[in-house]
Amino acid sequence: MDLLPNPPADLVRKDKNFEALGLNANDYVTREAVINLLLQHPVLMQRPIIIKGQKAVLARPSEKVLELL
Repeated sequence: MDLLPNPPADLVRKDKNFEALGLNANDYVTREAVINLLLQHPVLMQRPIIIKGQKAVLARPSEKVLELL
């Protein structure tokens, strides 16, 4: 069961670290590709992820937490 409604690619920060690694966002859209990327480069994971029961939200912006209340 998927707790997050977001596509897997949303879990990856596409910031300066992503760019410095020379990565292409189109290569990280599947669950497997995102998992492998985040295992190699955990700094690229979007945070925080808030979990309540069987639901979760990527709490960026922080107001997204209200979806769980």
